[in-house]
Amino acid sequence: MTDMTTTPEGGGEPQLSTRKAVRRGGGDPSTRGRTTIADGVVEKIAGMAARDVPGVHAMGGGFSRTLGAMRERVPGGSKSVTRGVKAEVGEVQTALDLEIVVDYGVSINDVAGAVRENVIAAVERMTGLEVVEVNIAVGDVHLPEEEEEQPEPRIQ
Repeated sequence: MTDMTTTPEGGGEPQLSTRKAVRRGGGDPSTRGRTTIADGVVEKIAGMAARDVPGVHAMGGGFSRTLGAMRERVPGGSKSVTRGVKAEVGEVQTALDLEIVVDYGVSINDVAGAVRENVIAAVERMTGLEVVEVNIAVGDVHLPEEEEEQPEPRIQ
């Protein structure tokens, strides 16, 4: 590294002084500490990636969807992106279990394969973890004429 300095005697002419760049700590910065990723982070990424696949109607089993629908109706409640997703996260690997509801008429094998691909790509890209398995359970098929399960309002 080269710095421009002026002499204190007032000559005003710049002089070159050479200083060596000092590298503190040595080694690759990525080896200076540890990054941990919570299960919930991986579950959110996987949930969002699974919902992006055409043919996936919803995530989670019947009870969790009903409970989630009620939670969404409460003021301040929000949609849970982790519903139907369970992750086990280690230091370098993760495994995922997903429960999905597919739309009637789609190929369940094709949808499951697309979900698996999308989830693996998203989780590995965003976390750097190796996804060792993505287990998918299809818990229901959504029929076109079915209404969304919504609880009856208490007040008419």
